[in-house]
Amino acid sequence: MSNIIHFTKMHGAGNDYIYVDTTRYPIHHPELLARRWSPAHTGIGSDGLVLIGASDKADFQMRIFNADGSEARMCGNASRCIGKYVYEYGLTTKTHLTLETLSGIKQLQLHIQNGKVSAVTVDMGTPATGVRDLREQPITAGGRTFYATSVSMGNPHLVIFTNDISQIDLPTIGPLLEHHPWFPERTNVEFAQVLSDGDIRMRVWERGSGITQACGTGACATAVAACLTQRAGRHSNIHMDGGCLQIEWDTTTDHVLMTGEATKVFDGEIEIKD
Repeated sequence: MSNIIHFTKMHGAGNDYIYVDTTRYPIHHPELLARRWSPAHTGIGSDGLVLIGASDKADFQMRIFNADGSEARMCGNASRCIGKYVYEYGLTTKTHLTLETLSGIKQLQLHIQNGKVSAVTVDMGTPATGVRDLREQPITAGGRTFYATSVSMGNPHLVIFTNDISQIDLPTIGPLLEHHPWFPERTNVEFAQVLSDGDIRMRVWERGSGITQACGTGACATAVAACLTQRAGRHSNIHMDGGCLQIEWDTTTDHVLMTGEATKVFDGEIEIKD
């Protein structure tokens, strides 16, 4: 017996996921399907699988499964894409939405132009220090010592500033820091460089997915770390491999606000055999 699942591939700043409306297409064993569908050559190709569902606490619910099948607590880029999905597919007419995640209820403000969602601002909540309270503290991996700041945006991040990001061998050092003994549940890793105009260039190694084009929570963590270490103020433009996000760390609420585009790539269908 088999079922046909309709999906939409979307990306936020190049951080691409497979989106499924589980109110229409129930998904069983999403961790298995994330591993099966994510590879570029044998599957659909993505950083993972995102399930859009009903919620008794918010307008919608989001669950995220990384390419390795592990479940993530939060993803800023996926949140923006869900805002675009539910509005443009007629699941809501609201332009202010609430989204249930494993990191709590998130607030989404949709920016509409000509009936389409041009950008989404996500209230990412208040940052925290994470598993270890690090601020410019030394950490050693692969025979090198880096100075790192830990920030939690509902998921853990380790932010390291460098004078020349092009000299960082991310495929080698990323997994070593992700699996560093200090982080028993692993961590996301960001390397960042402050540019001459004050903007920040960032590359990310995502826990469970490896190198990705962008990471929304990682951009937020980088902006917070830059402010904490006096490299930037409360507003930052974070440039990643896949695009740019605007981050504001609001002085009144202490919440981090992330604004950026969300893009539909294509719709498709795939067969699941029981």
